[in-house]
Amino acid sequence: MRLQHLPRLVLTLLTLVAVTLVALSPMPALAASSAAIRAYDDADATTKDYSGQSLLQAEFSNANLKEANFSNADLRGAVFNGSALNHANFYGANFSDGIAYITDFAEADLSDAIFDSAMMLKSNFRGAKVTGADFSFALLDREQAMALCETARGSNPVTGVDTRESLGCR
Repeated sequence: MRLQHLPRLVLTLLTLVAVTLVALSPMPALAASSAAIRAYDDADATTKDYSGQSLLQAEFSNANLKEANFSNADLRGAVFNGSALNHANFYGANFSDGIAYITDFAEADLSDAIFDSAMMLKSNFRGAKVTGADFSFALLDREQAMALCETARGSNPVTGVDTRESLGCR
């Protein structure tokens, strides 16, 4: 391991420890206002055009969002849990600090999107386009990240981060 990757590894490990501690900590039930968190849990969502929208901390649970348009959307802190996003358009979207667990991004356009510090474990990225995407400090399954490295190129136009470098490609 090269020393330049040590801070990123330490941050990743600290993030995993923090998430584990939060998940295991008993916490009182808190109510969230609909203005703070908007949930989209329809199995067959009728709205498929979210382009340019502010969807801060929105929750999509088991949603069928195949071919949905999230281009240039602000998805910071959003959650996709078990959702189908095949062929979805995330061009230029900001999904920083978001969570995508067991989510299918197969053939999705993730070009120029920002996934800084996103947790995207157990998700499928087969055939996704990632030109110019920024995955800095994002958590992906290693085999998925390595598969994305095969076609990764470019730099993110907002952050200036090289896509291959943010994925840890060799």
